[in-house]
Amino acid sequence: MLVGYDTSDDAGVYKLTPELAVVQTVDFFTPVVDDPYTFGAVAAANALSDIYAMGGRPISALSILAWPPKGDLSHLSEMMRGGAEKIHEAGATIVGGHSVADPEIKLGYAVTGLIHPDRIQTNAGARPGDALVFTKRIGTGVISTALKRGIAKESDVETATESMLTLNRAACEAMLEFDVHACTDVTGFGLMGHARGMAIASQVTLEIDSRKLRFLPGALEYAAAGAIPGGLKNNREFAASCVEGHSEFDDLLYDPQTSGGLLIAIPEADAGALERKFPAAYRVGRVLERSAKPIRVL
Repeated sequence: MLVGYDTSDDAGVYKLTPELAVVQTVDFFTPVVDDPYTFGAVAAANALSDIYAMGGRPISALSILAWPPKGDLSHLSEMMRGGAEKIHEAGATIVGGHSVADPEIKLGYAVTGLIHPDRIQTNAGARPGDALVFTKRIGTGVISTALKRGIAKESDVETATESMLTLNRAACEAMLEFDVHACTDVTGFGLMGHARGMAIASQVTLEIDSRKLRFLPGALEYAAAGAIPGGLKNNREFAASCVEGHSEFDDLLYDPQTSGGLLIAIPEADAGALERKFPAAYRVGRVLERSAKPIRVL
């Protein structure tokens, strides 16, 4: 086992030969959008993200489904079709799965990928002096909550959905052209939760400049209106003790993301080149020597 659960990394890695290792991960959750097909595709993109965060290439997936016994089978069909097409978009194959009867819908995938043992991107290699680069905008959690409350604009939901449907494959391929020191995808634990994991595993402090963060349209307004998901509150309870400083965007720093972007620690000299190679990427901070707390917010 090359990467296990001791550093709370995005996926496990098991070495098969000197030149080949498998990457394994699993993720599933309840619907975050109304349309069954779209939810299936989002669930698949979210599960695939951990493979990309490790620098791997997904090859197969097992579906994990919880479905109400009296649920509409046409909705189930569309949900599974959306997931299958997103898995196929990633170049992977669904090889089976498992389902249980449950009053609450849940869908996700256990994904297997391949990687060279010398090319693994973990969350434990960030070094002082590195730049922190992020690849997506933030706010899917509060926008999904605003949708459930009936206060979200259709255009804002469409933009958030487009972000969730976007695979991290292109971001992964772009970063692998550089000497990346650490990487993690920002999903359910929010930016602060996943930054905490990287900082602790790397024994450094991550300085996040909240003024440089990019938010999805409507995210700030919905957070101010009280569209705060339960996961955001849990993330704050989990990570706030590791954070020094505050900002006017505090709620969004803890917002649980679905199929969020990659947070990359990369040498300062390469950060600009990565931004040019992958225009959606942008700097959000830097890596410092370890100080009193793992995260510093400006």
